[in-house]
Amino acid sequence: MTKKELIFLGPPACGKGTQTNKLAEYLKFPHVDTGSLLRNEIKNNTEAGIEAKKFIDKGQLVPADLVAKIIKNRLSKDDCKNGYILDGYPRSLEQAEKLEIINQEINSDNNDVDFRAIYFDIDTNILVERIVNRRSCPVCGEIYNLEFKPPKKEGYCDKDGAELVQRKDDTREVAQARFDTYNHETAPLIDYYKQKGVLKTIDANGSIDEVWERLLEVIK
Repeated sequence: MTKKELIFLGPPACGKGTQTNKLAEYLKFPHVDTGSLLRNEIKNNTEAGIEAKKFIDKGQLVPADLVAKIIKNRLSKDDCKNGYILDGYPRSLEQAEKLEIINQEINSDNNDVDFRAIYFDIDTNILVERIVNRRSCPVCGEIYNLEFKPPKKEGYCDKDGAELVQRKDDTREVAQARFDTYNHETAPLIDYYKQKGVLKTIDANGSIDEVWERLLEVIK
């Protein structure tokens, strides 16, 4: 059986999180979200988590080598032996090179591996509107969009009736700053993976179901 290793690229709010969660369930692969992974390491007081917390407590970035170590530990576990969905990593060329080394090490006994980088291509003007219209439930975490996915009752969560909130960073100014960071650090990965012949691009405009159908096409 071919092992599938899937990573996802795309600007903030392009819909990666929604689709990768759905895909993990569909393929029965672990959804490795690097943000949650780091938080769990800290919460569980692992050796790597204790080390990472020292940097976070000082407001510093966790060093690339330490993040790579945490990623490698997770991708080496038994539930990843048939494949994984990696979300939020790599975010830079340095991290992409580290991931390549990680994969070589964890796949040393397996030559049947299919690695793909899936790029969600979408107009950033659309994304800015998507971000400023985003609302979330403070109780269950459900995400709504006033334009694309409004709640049944305006201002309240469909699931638990809690009053929806707008995150502090879901403003036009903060959104633009996030896109600037993405364009500087992460966008170069598109060319990097294209040159390696592993990049698959999907049109991320449209409904969740439309994007889902396109995603299924590129992972076949």
